Amino acid sequence: MSEPLPTEGPVARMSRLLSLACMWLAGIGLCAMTAIILWQVFARYVLNSSPSWSEQAALYILIWTILFGGAAGVRENFHIRMTAFQDAIGKHRVIPLIVAHLITGAIGVFLVIYGANLVVKLWDFRIPTLGVPRGSAMLPMPIAGVLITGFVLEHLIAIFRGREVTPSWP
Repeated sequence: MSEPLPTEGPVARMSRLLSLACMWLAGIGLCAMTAIILWQVFARYVLNSSPSWSEQAALYILIWTILFGGAAGVRENFHIRMTAFQDAIGKHRVIPLIVAHLITGAIGVFLVIYGANLVVKLWDFRIPTLGVPRGSAMLPMPIAGVLITGFVLEHLIAIFRGREVTPSWP
């Protein structure tokens, strides 16, 4: 049995770029959270004056980091999924793979619908220590939901065409 061909074309390139952007955003967010928490610890124990904004800022960035990192994980196939059952059934392993992608896609649609609803309902409330709308903290939910749904569609189309989604890095 031969290996599936990699995906190619402008849509695949755009998908790879979006995935790379998600990974960069998640990486920068992780660095920013680390810096904020380090500053908070330093300020609390050395300066004896903990900044009021640091915990909320780290939580705000955490939401963005997790959701965009998760979206990239769907595209790059490094998200958590059960492969033991899939590997055990051998040649018919494409069926549970499709089911796993459909479940992931349903989660993406859920994030779009309910995340957008949450953004709208929370937009008028402010995070007091940051001065930004609370809805802006939830904004990555519908955005990541759209990305997750698109990445799942890319995987499903690749499966039905006998191809494989090309990772964003070598």
